Amino acid sequence: MLQWIKISDLVVDMSYQRPIVGRGRINVTRIARDFRWTFFAPVVVSPVEGGMFAIIDGQHRTTAAALCGFESVPCQVVIAAQGEQAAAFKAINGVTTPITPMALYAAALAAREAWAIEITEVCQRADVILLRYPIATDRQPPGQTMAVGALRACLRRYGADTLVIALRCVTQTQNNRSGMLSARVIKALSETVSSLSHMHDIENRIIEAAHHVDIEAALASINEQRMNGSKGPTDLLTEALKEKFVQNISSDVALFTIAS
Repeated sequence: MLQWIKISDLVVDMSYQRPIVGRGRINVTRIARDFRWTFFAPVVVSPVEGGMFAIIDGQHRTTAAALCGFESVPCQVVIAAQGEQAAAFKAINGVTTPITPMALYAAALAAREAWAIEITEVCQRADVILLRYPIATDRQPPGQTMAVGALRACLRRYGADTLVIALRCVTQTQNNRSGMLSARVIKALSETVSSLSHMHDIENRIIEAAHHVDIEAALASINEQRMNGSKGPTDLLTEALKEKFVQNISSDVALFTIAS
């Protein structure tokens, strides 16, 4: 049965519910900051003594609604003893299908959220296809990626132009192979391009250098180094790519000087 119930009539049974701390508080704040009833699923409750209702599912969104000043929330009322309430809580919260970052991106793009639109524009400029569902790395055609988190992080840290150049180091060179646009490669290339941003005619020189840098070989090399060092794989790849790009750019400058 669905009905609106006053928040003051809702209680939380801490014998099976979780206190709102840490990530729970962050989640409540996020819901409250962008509160919309269209995002609000009915709270699952069960009647208890004293005319009150125990929350089985929806503690966070109910708390967010209260923070926003609402007095009532839509509820789905089920009849259940305490043991059944706990079992329902476990069933509802324990078998939730995780939403992939790709699915969140697709939803954000459909909702015309700014960050998703920016990532889409970057990918279009760099000839990259951002997948909306998982595909095994070895089955991804060249130019495809699942690394929406890395794209978003690099866009925020380095800006669109730097990220586009980093992606083109793969899509516009012989490096454009299956699975090459991993999160690790995107992060390492973005940091490498950013470190060279002081150069004149940066994009042409970096893309030209990328033609002579075998990113796949660099990946294989760092996998061996990881066994004997304390640095993470992304840091190792970044160091390797910086060195190779600087070497190739310096070689081009030297040849140009000799030719002149």
